[in-house]
Amino acid sequence: MAASRAVVAQGRIAFHRGNDGEPETLDPHKTSTVAEAHLLRDLREGLVIHDMKGEVVPGAAESWTMSPDGRLRRFTLRANAKWSNGEPVRATDFRLFLPAHPQPGNRGEIRDLLYPIRHAEAIHKAATGSSLDDLGVTAPDERTLEIALELPTPYLLELLTHQSALPVHPASVARAAQQPDRPESWITNGAYMLKELAPNSHIRLDRNPHFHDAANVKIDTVIFYPASDLAAAARRFQAGELHLTTDIPADQFRQLRQKLGDQVRTGPYLATYFLIINSAKPPFDDVRVRRALSLQIDREFIAERIWGGTMLPAYGVVPPHIGNYGARAELDFRHNSILEREDEAKRLLASAGFGNGVPLDIEFRFNTTDNNRHTARAIGEQWRAIGVETRFVETDYRTHFAYLREGGDFDVARYGWIGDYSDPQNFLFLFQSDNAEFNIGKYNNPQFDDLMRLAADELDIARRAAILREADSIVTTDMPWIPVLHYSTKNLVSPRLAGFEQNLRGAIPSRFLSLTR
Repeated sequence: MAASRAVVAQGRIAFHRGNDGEPETLDPHKTSTVAEAHLLRDLREGLVIHDMKGEVVPGAAESWTMSPDGRLRRFTLRANAKWSNGEPVRATDFRLFLPAHPQPGNRGEIRDLLYPIRHAEAIHKAATGSSLDDLGVTAPDERTLEIALELPTPYLLELLTHQSALPVHPASVARAAQQPDRPESWITNGAYMLKELAPNSHIRLDRNPHFHDAANVKIDTVIFYPASDLAAAARRFQAGELHLTTDIPADQFRQLRQKLGDQVRTGPYLATYFLIINSAKPPFDDVRVRRALSLQIDREFIAERIWGGTMLPAYGVVPPHIGNYGARAELDFRHNSILEREDEAKRLLASAGFGNGVPLDIEFRFNTTDNNRHTARAIGEQWRAIGVETRFVETDYRTHFAYLREGGDFDVARYGWIGDYSDPQNFLFLFQSDNAEFNIGKYNNPQFDDLMRLAADELDIARRAAILREADSIVTTDMPWIPVLHYSTKNLVSPRLAGFEQNLRGAIPSRFLSLTR
């Protein structure tokens, strides 16, 4: 807090905001988490961005056009777009970044999202005859960027708001890689620039004087604090040390709402809370075991009692409010009673060789928050009733996701997926067998893969939705991941903070906010 007190002493307007956790990286080439997304929305500006309503609006690009066949998008960059060192932002700064994910062997976390770009998938998979020079991203001049697509992609603009599509400053790439803990290594083009990096304490951003809309940025300094301890974050908020949090301890939700009134905000969110099952590992490769585990989870109890009514029970992979879709696939036992579900779960486990003194032993991994801990313990107790013995492995946010991403062994792991764009493909692609980065449970179903390829080739939106719905029903039946809850956005918002609006995207760019003294 010493740094933040110094900011106040200098008479600058400082915005103190909690973040979902400690970022693993600030490198857009490697980013994958929500905690990183919050920071990168302030530090960098993509071609297009989300505003505080969650709507796509111009960012570094002032305008764009689409070819009649939908296969070419042309973006015109702002003439006054600049980096934090005063250099102009050029179209080649995006051209440099976009190919970085498809390169063979690159471990960029979001590379599969770029497959709509012409030749991106072939280049990434090192197909015969593929060359990086063939990638469908070109810069005819310094202010024009063209993106050629394999097929019309209805969610392209939404996709380009994602942190993986942010530009990089070419001359500073090597320095940032070698000295990532030094703020001066990071040259950014967003409303803010990096000023301080204090691991497990705070990250301070100061207003970027070269930002094209700097005159309308009202907050001088933004200080992010990792806030996985939600109860501690709520205490800091009530003490006036935080102006905003990105989550609320569920067991305090009603108490906080009664005490703080409209400072407690909730709203719908494009996100699902899962348990990933390692379906490549016995006995979890048996659908009977996975279904039994899913049957025994009392989602209504967890949503209401553990999360205080701030989450919705999830009986499908795809969340409500998704675009380009119709009816979602849901688990066929949704309307069965808890007793009916438990009886079926016991029968399934018995047929799989468990019960009668033979317990099913499970290691359950999750990242540390109060809400996650309470959820894991509740599920473990529910599973105990059908003869499941659960051991818990609890690690911090950064360690948990790094472990899963790097292929660590597990039985069951907590996971959350926040929609990168409003389209069912963004949830269903997680289960494709060739999606090595995100198919963490190693699910493999050729019929599902065929349907996803068929949907990618379909130009008619309604027919495409029907194909995706069929694929959706397969993973809902196979249950490689168990949907538990659909998220809502949950924020504590200071009455001093003006301009805040909840949105489906969970986007909270500091540049659109202001603070009263």
